[in-house]
Amino acid sequence: MSAPPTPLQSLIRNLSLRAPLDADDCRMIAELPVTMRTLEASTYVIREAERPGLCFVLTAGFAFRQKLTGDGSQQIIALHIPGDPIDLNYMALDVADHSVQMLTRGDIAVIVRSDVQQLVKARPAVGHALFVNMLAEASISREWIVNVGRRNALTRTAHLLCELGARLEAADLIDEYGYMLPMTQERLSDALGLTSVHVNRMLKALEADGLISRTKRKINFPQWERLRSIGDFNQRYLHLHTDLFSHTG
Repeated sequence: MSAPPTPLQSLIRNLSLRAPLDADDCRMIAELPVTMRTLEASTYVIREAERPGLCFVLTAGFAFRQKLTGDGSQQIIALHIPGDPIDLNYMALDVADHSVQMLTRGDIAVIVRSDVQQLVKARPAVGHALFVNMLAEASISREWIVNVGRRNALTRTAHLLCELGARLEAADLIDEYGYMLPMTQERLSDALGLTSVHVNRMLKALEADGLISRTKRKINFPQWERLRSIGDFNQRYLHLHTDLFSHTG
């Protein structure tokens, strides 16, 4: 009889997509002491200027990183999906320079920072995998800068939809044709640097051109390759050792 899944099974899968881990590495990750918390949408996981002594892993639901401007405007700077460690920077840094909030209702595994630090010292491969994960996050951040700074509204909208699809596919959290979009148009606008009205127009334009179809919050991709082209999307920056799903049409 197989052992029941551990709260950190999704983290093990996530890290294994980018770096090799042997059975003992996976076992020691799985045996980390965790406290589980269920958080509602918009709840803060980390607030800017806090001094976190904990590490967090998102095990269910979605979260986002954000910064606020002086006038209170919000810019979403990253999305987290199940299996993501939330800001491993705080394994070494002592002050949070941005905030993390839940995008949807979800669960997080809370781990004492010193336990992660000890594991990294004991299992160098785990430390390497976590380091690679942080480098991949930095790569995604660079792509987001290009997306907001240089791509037009239609392209950046398509690009974000493609990225989320690729990451969910790698995490085995997508069906054959699409996924449930966890973001409202307001949240999309905060991630894309557009107004909610403009986001609505871009989604309608993609739908009118047959590149996506929508049923309530479900997004399907009847012409995935064309959407990738419109979105200027190349998955190289995600550094995932997996093939993207592809659709013909």
